Amino acid sequence: MKLFVGILLCSLVLGVSSQRWLTFLKEAGQGAKDMWRAYSDMREANYIGADKYFHARGNYDAAQRGPGGAWAAKVISDLRENSQRVTDFFRHGSSSHGAEDSKADQAANEWGRSGKDPNHFRPDGLPSKY
Repeated sequence: MKLFVGILLCSLVLGVSSQRWLTFLKEAGQGAKDMWRAYSDMREANYIGADKYFHARGNYDAAQRGPGGAWAAKVISDLRENSQRVTDFFRHGSSSHGAEDSKADQAANEWGRSGKDPNHFRPDGLPSKY
């Protein structure tokens, strides 16, 4: 009940209509699908050196949906990188194992979300299907 009242108050104060909320949620769902598609393509391609390209492409495609898509891309990207830190801690005894790679992934994520061309990270020889 408190959550509902809080959302209602924020909506009134910020002047957010229910139509905008629905649009935001739709964009977020579509953005999540874009992220999943990029992840699936990355797994299917199994191409060495293409990781950053697929990070940038997923974030780019999601952000093109609008604010909801950009939000979904950021949440999913951050969740993925943070969960990787936890698994690194249990596998290697340190959460900083692979920290450089994680920073590079986050840079590619931000590159895509900001609307820059993900092909900047595309490795030579990656099939045109992707």
